[in-house]
Amino acid sequence: MESPEDNNNNVRQPLLDSPAKKAADEVERLCIDDMLQRYCGEFGRWQMKHFVLTCLAWALEAFHTMVMIFADQEPNWRCVGSDCPVGSSYCDMDPGSWEWTEGKGSSTVSEWGLVCGEKYKIGLVQALFFAGCMIGAGVFGHLSDSKLGRKGSLTVVCIINAIFGIATAFSPNYWVYVALRFLTGFSTGGVGLTAFVLATEPVGPSKRGVAGMSTFYFFSTGIALLSGIAYVFRSWRELFIVSSLPSLFFLLIVIPFISESPRWYLVRGRVDEAMELMHTIAKTNGRHIPAGVTLSLDDEEDKEGERNNVVEGSLKDVLNSPLTRIRLILAIAISFTVSIVYYGLSLNVGNLKTNLYLNVFLNAVTEMPAFAITAVLLDRYGRKPLTIGTQWFSCVFCITGFVVGGVGLWKTVRMVSGVLGIFGMAGTYNLLFIYIAELFPTVVRNAALGCATQAAQMGAILAPFVVVLGEGLPFGVFAVCGLVGGGLAFYLPETLNKPMYDTMFGMHEAESNRGRDQVC
Repeated sequence: MESPEDNNNNVRQPLLDSPAKKAADEVERLCIDDMLQRYCGEFGRWQMKHFVLTCLAWALEAFHTMVMIFADQEPNWRCVGSDCPVGSSYCDMDPGSWEWTEGKGSSTVSEWGLVCGEKYKIGLVQALFFAGCMIGAGVFGHLSDSKLGRKGSLTVVCIINAIFGIATAFSPNYWVYVALRFLTGFSTGGVGLTAFVLATEPVGPSKRGVAGMSTFYFFSTGIALLSGIAYVFRSWRELFIVSSLPSLFFLLIVIPFISESPRWYLVRGRVDEAMELMHTIAKTNGRHIPAGVTLSLDDEEDKEGERNNVVEGSLKDVLNSPLTRIRLILAIAISFTVSIVYYGLSLNVGNLKTNLYLNVFLNAVTEMPAFAITAVLLDRYGRKPLTIGTQWFSCVFCITGFVVGGVGLWKTVRMVSGVLGIFGMAGTYNLLFIYIAELFPTVVRNAALGCATQAAQMGAILAPFVVVLGEGLPFGVFAVCGLVGGGLAFYLPETLNKPMYDTMFGMHEAESNRGRDQVC
């Protein structure tokens, strides 16, 4: 027989186990992409502000990279006391029989006599700058995935850029100049990839493609602005100071208003900080995250005890996995060939012997329609078809530039072929950042992007040596690179409308389940 106390307990029990009570006790765990789509907004006011501020770093990269076009240019010269013989070269003249039109301080070439037998030194310093970029991309790619974080890495590279960029202006001789340009390249190599990942990781999946394509507008705008700055400041020393000061302003004015990536917080086990940032995003966007909703990694599967674990990854993990290993190899190969064509065609345009400042400006502006068209087509046709199509588009016009002559009307045809080749390859160069970022999970994303960027810098190192082969032959090399790169892209998977995974385990599980579903 039940006691009155037992009866009271039985009466209260349904109230304790009511649906409302159970719902209150339940915690809804979502990955970042799901939370952005359902509660925060994929690209609202918060993402717009964060995106624009972060992508300003791309203009800084353009300044530190493309300043070499103006600082290391070969100035105009003239004979002293008489007209120069037709077809003459200063290499065949006595030292006092000719002079630089704008004086020795206009460029490093005129100041240190980097002409004739010393001309190779121009290519050497440019190659070592890109070598520094290649090393820096790998170093800061790893650091931004590990303890330093995305924002921390961006801060460090901007500090180094500002210091060594300004110091370059005070180089007492050529070899100090080489060393400082190498160190500037080391930090510059980490600017673009860190800024790209930091700008796009808080963006929702359906908006990420267009946002990623938009980052390169800042790079092209930086090149266009630099051409105007170089036109005003004709001394190479003044130009280095003026082009490096924006890095200092970025550190003092912009960096304090940039947030760390919520994905990085999450994979580092700092769930509370990630959730605080997601609430800020939602509030700024006029949205609300309900109580009981929290973040989880894509491999946690509601395992409460593992929520605050630090999940780390490295390049070794990428190489140990057959799935990511082949993706990395393909990404490296494609980045290498694309960079040879992009930088090679850009340098080839500089050989037109027209107004250098106008040429650089027009070259930068020409890239922007390629970004816009690729952005429009990206979410309609996918990453893979565009990666193939843009490279083969460039390949067709490089073949045209290779087979036509270099005189009369055909010279114009070759010039137009070069411009259209850049148009296609600029779209590929931009698209690769988005594609590679989506091919790898958060814990190794920057490391993978760093490797691809290193390969691109290697291509940039080799591009000037391709250009010196002659007028027509470089187009043949560029055509082969475009053809091969497009063919390699056939072996990459499509990532359109697929989530950005957080961990290696989560990606492998999802890919395995997708494979089983396709078989069934």
